[in-house]
Amino acid sequence: MDTPDPAGLVLDVRHATLADQLPIRRMLELYQHDLSDIWDQDLDVHGEYGYALERYWHEPVHQAFVFRCNGHPAGFALVDDDVCLRDNQLWMAQFFVLKKYRRRRVGQRAAMQVFDAIRGRWEVGQMAGNHRAHAFWRHVIDAYTQGRFTEQELHDKRWDGWLQCFDNRLPPAR
Repeated sequence: MDTPDPAGLVLDVRHATLADQLPIRRMLELYQHDLSDIWDQDLDVHGEYGYALERYWHEPVHQAFVFRCNGHPAGFALVDDDVCLRDNQLWMAQFFVLKKYRRRRVGQRAAMQVFDAIRGRWEVGQMAGNHRAHAFWRHVIDAYTQGRFTEQELHDKRWDGWLQCFDNRLPPAR
């Protein structure tokens, strides 16, 4: 779906195709580098972090989205049910917007379009120490749900950080 912002930036958010796999894989490397101070990962022998991305094209519960701004790759979202800490169906596994497009509402607009594309009981988690992500998701989910979400801080073996939960099976009146 193409949505222009007041400055003329056109955002296209859509389900990723196999042709999008390489750009998403490369953006995942940037994403993992951005988080390298709080996500304990090491580079492999090829100098990459790596990520099991293939499942997003082969397993129905895994869905990949790509974001493009004015026709250029700008970010991605990966949604699955792999973590789900509470009795929910959908987990925002990874979400990334290139720095060039941050603070231009691209992340907020993209997240809301991903939420609109998949109806269900959602969980969105942020790792402990990722305060910017926590502030971003709290703001986006509050705006998207009109305040109808729960948030908690967890520190156990399954998750260390914040978790927001909401149900968008019935769309809010906007």
